[in-house]
Amino acid sequence: MTALILWILLLAILLYWPVSNLIWTFSVRRKQKKLGQELSEEEIQAQKKRARFISAVICFLFSVLFNLSRLGIPEHG
Repeated sequence: MTALILWILLLAILLYWPVSNLIWTFSVRRKQKKLGQELSEEEIQAQKKRARFISAVICFLFSVLFNLSRLGIPEHG
């Protein structure tokens, strides 16, 4: 059980940085396109904070589901 938790945390941590940057880039570009202008530094930081929260949730959930599927826990049968 301890090994499973460590694998879950390791995968979530390794995925966090690239996923966070990807979500942040998409959200900043979408907001700039919607407003038709460059965002202020305050708006960029708010988008970064939002992207970090979203990516933490996504990475953790993906890591749990991935590691459980590797163990064969969600049996289809």
